[in-house]
Amino acid sequence: MPISGTKLHTVLAALLLARGEVVSDDRLSRLLWGWAPPVTVSAQLYTYVSRLRKILGDDILIDRRPPGYAMAIGNSTLDLIEFEELARAGREALSAQDHEKAGDLLRDALARWNGQPLANTTEHLAEAEVPCLTEARAAILEHRIAADLALGRHEQITVELTGLVAEFPLRERIRSQLMTALCRCGRQADAIHLYHHGRAALAEELGVDPGEELQATYRALLDGSLMRLPRVRAGTHAAPGEGPGAPAEPAPQDTHAVPATLPPDTVDFTGREHELALLYRALAPDTATADRPRRVLVTGMAGVGKTALAVHAAHRCKRHFPDGQLYADLRAPDGTAWPAGRVLLHLLRALGLPVGAGAAEDLDELIRLYRERTGGRRLLILLDNAASAAQLGPLLPNTPEPAVLVTGRTALPTVAGAHTVALEPLEDGPALRLLAAAAGPDRIAAAPGAAAVIVEQCAGLPLALRIVGTRIAARPHYAPDRLARRLADPATRLRELHSGDLDVHGALLPSWRALRPEARRAFPVLAGLGPQPFPAVRAAVLLGLPEGDAELLLEATADAALLEVSGADECGRPCYRFHPLVRLFALSLPDGRATSEPAGQSRGA
Repeated sequence: MPISGTKLHTVLAALLLARGEVVSDDRLSRLLWGWAPPVTVSAQLYTYVSRLRKILGDDILIDRRPPGYAMAIGNSTLDLIEFEELARAGREALSAQDHEKAGDLLRDALARWNGQPLANTTEHLAEAEVPCLTEARAAILEHRIAADLALGRHEQITVELTGLVAEFPLRERIRSQLMTALCRCGRQADAIHLYHHGRAALAEELGVDPGEELQATYRALLDGSLMRLPRVRAGTHAAPGEGPGAPAEPAPQDTHAVPATLPPDTVDFTGREHELALLYRALAPDTATADRPRRVLVTGMAGVGKTALAVHAAHRCKRHFPDGQLYADLRAPDGTAWPAGRVLLHLLRALGLPVGAGAAEDLDELIRLYRERTGGRRLLILLDNAASAAQLGPLLPNTPEPAVLVTGRTALPTVAGAHTVALEPLEDGPALRLLAAAAGPDRIAAAPGAAAVIVEQCAGLPLALRIVGTRIAARPHYAPDRLARRLADPATRLRELHSGDLDVHGALLPSWRALRPEARRAFPVLAGLGPQPFPAVRAAVLLGLPEGDAELLLEATADAALLEVSGADECGRPCYRFHPLVRLFALSLPDGRATSEPAGQSRGA
């Protein structure tokens, strides 16, 4: 039937893709006009639906079901549904190693495609749906090629595979299949070059190494086992040179990508044994609580080692998560929070879904894709530096199988009920071990007095200890005693706690900037109260505020992990205190009222 106009095609496609479910007016509006709909949106939607009803006739029903519309196609057929049914049957035949039948069914499925999907709809619908459709087609292509390889048709499909690798340069399975075909055509050198080209592309585009399947294909290529032709199921026709004695082609793997994007583990990680055990128990699967989400939160001040602990725990737990491990930093380098949409784009691409940057505008659709992609999968998702509940909520899966490990400076309501591990600065013993691990045990053992001073002046902050250890390790002829003397001077301490990208002042600065303005102004003034714990009443006198207002500012500053809550005074009022390095940082800020110590000379002060 002749249907003209992009908008009319978009409404029809959206209703068909919903498979009989209601498509809300809001979603139809976004698919038609994006985030700038006309003021007559309701009337225009009604007009498009009325035109479709007239064109399609009585056999196709479009019902008004608030808050939207639903379509029933009756006895009509839909190419997408036919594709999915044939694809499902083809995958089942492939799993049963009936390669001839699988190849025929999968070819029939792919024949339902004709040109680009949704080519005559709006860019808003295309951005929302085309990536999923393209992924589905590519996955079935991989299965059909697996059937052809099992039937010994490597020579016939080499040209096709070469084009597919150019079209999908980051799809590792298609690259593995072309390597297999090239090798069996006697072109081992070309297959080796193809592997190294793919490895470079993955590193440049995604910053990852080849996955297990591509690496296994490369190893088989090197040891010669890739040359062996697969066994054909009894009752099918073998290609020349094949026979029942050859090894069977592996069963097709899940078409989802298996991500492995965790940062490298800390080689010399030390301390935190108790906290590490807590995280391991909370993350490891437990049959008694298999139906409950596993969400674990690590909190603490900047520089206390939240990320290092979380990454180390994630690496120790990898064997429990065979479907992959995901990592996302939720803050930009300057400490500002990334929007949830941007983080979801990063996670979806790591999961193998080629989502375009324009999709970031439709947060609801990104959340749907993400939860569909993670649902039921044994994934470990590490979300680092969470800023708020609003940012974190869309990033949480909606099924219990994926485990989520979150780091943040304070408690987050979104993960209420989760296991929470609050990190404190290290005691002297673990702090000394961390310093020795970073600087070298011999260097620290040779200067025990200097080491004790360094541990004291770093006040148990792992970031500070690692900075000092790194500086000592990098200067074999630099006596630790000299650095200890410089750290002992409050005027130069923060300036010394800097090495390359590691910087205590820089780590604390985003926490201060994130405070609301009145707390940000009060913060350096409060440092004048000294290093001892103080109640809100003392802060109120200094700030010239009512005690209740002062306590609200102190609580906000404690929520940002720039103050510690330290017991109560004799009247039962909560007391607050500065970590020694945080107090030096506060004194270095504009309007800091240094009373007992001079302001620091840190960068950015």
